[in-house]
Amino acid sequence: QVQLVESGGGLVQAGGSLRLSCAPSRHTFSNHGLAWFRQAPGSEREFVAGISRSGGRTDYADSVKGRFIISRDTASNTMALQMNSLKPGDTAVYYCASRLAAGTEIYRARKYYTTWGQGTQVTVSS
Repeated sequence: QVQLVESGGGLVQAGGSLRLSCAPSRHTFSNHGLAWFRQAPGSEREFVAGISRSGGRTDYADSVKGRFIISRDTASNTMALQMNSLKPGDTAVYYCASRLAAGTEIYRARKYYTTWGQGTQVTVSS
């Protein structure tokens, strides 16, 4: 039973931009740490970006730092990933994930996240 729903994936040329969104289907994000992961064919699922429960802290993988921006909106109960200057190496299925958080911690390991979306495909052509 899907509990997070992603949207916004698609096909874009190198150098272009896409914006992914994620929303919970049954609960609120208000006390959750949130993150985006991605998985390319034949590769492990990897951390892309994370945001703390309050939204005051963010963390990015080195490969996307300076190009991607993670954000959350309490009023709409959504999370987003703005992806700029996309490269063919960014091609993957992107997943949003959430975990109950007591503080401002952000974890990069998948094991800490309890709820996942079904994934959305992002394809960057050269």
